[in-house]
Amino acid sequence: MARHGGGRGWYGKLVGAALGVTVLAVGASVWTAQAGVEGGGTPQASASATPGGDVQPVAKTIVHASDAGARGVNITIDDGPDPAWTPQVLEVLREYEVKATFCMTGIQAQTHPDLVKDVVAAGHRLCDHSVSHDTGMDKKPEAYQSKEILDAERMITKASGGVRPMYYRAPGGAFTPYSRELAASRGMRPLGWNVDTKDFERPGADAIVATVERELPNGPTLLFHDAGGDRSQTVEALRRVLPSLKAEGYAFGFPVR
Repeated sequence: MARHGGGRGWYGKLVGAALGVTVLAVGASVWTAQAGVEGGGTPQASASATPGGDVQPVAKTIVHASDAGARGVNITIDDGPDPAWTPQVLEVLREYEVKATFCMTGIQAQTHPDLVKDVVAAGHRLCDHSVSHDTGMDKKPEAYQSKEILDAERMITKASGGVRPMYYRAPGGAFTPYSRELAASRGMRPLGWNVDTKDFERPGADAIVATVERELPNGPTLLFHDAGGDRSQTVEALRRVLPSLKAEGYAFGFPVR
């Protein structure tokens, strides 16, 4: 499962201007290897990262399964919200009566709070995707990982009007035992994926659809994007994938918690 390296220049520019953070492009993903590894420091959530009232810890293993059962599929949408593409994705989901999980960065959520509220109002779930989408987070100190995760949690919760993210997806799959434990202690189940559509590379809607059809036997969680550039191919692919999966007898759900 490869880390996302292409098409990420916009994050480097945005974060460099806002936070002075350099987004690192890294090689192969390590999340599958880390999923069963225990250890690392004991995460401590800061007092500033306690929005939304009481928090119930969840399992710290990386989840892929769907709460819709054996024929369940989880649609996950990363990197937004984006004013050009998130509304179009929401419209396609509404048209086919599908609920999805939106993995948002703190910066995008803070910049577009109305879109975060639109996502929640439509019945979708929120996921913490870090503040700055640094795919090298697993190589950084635990204090840095903590700030990226907890600040994003706070930013997304504030933007939503008080609805907390239910999952944490590490940028590019850069989980660590520490980050998984920290997220789980905040009630955010670490969230993986089984089908990387590579839509961020803009291979064409046909290629995105073909990837879903080919790789769906790998598992139920599909990865798409609603930010980071022109996502018209993603919108078109979703418009074709959703009714096709329904016709094949799949049901749409959320990742289990």
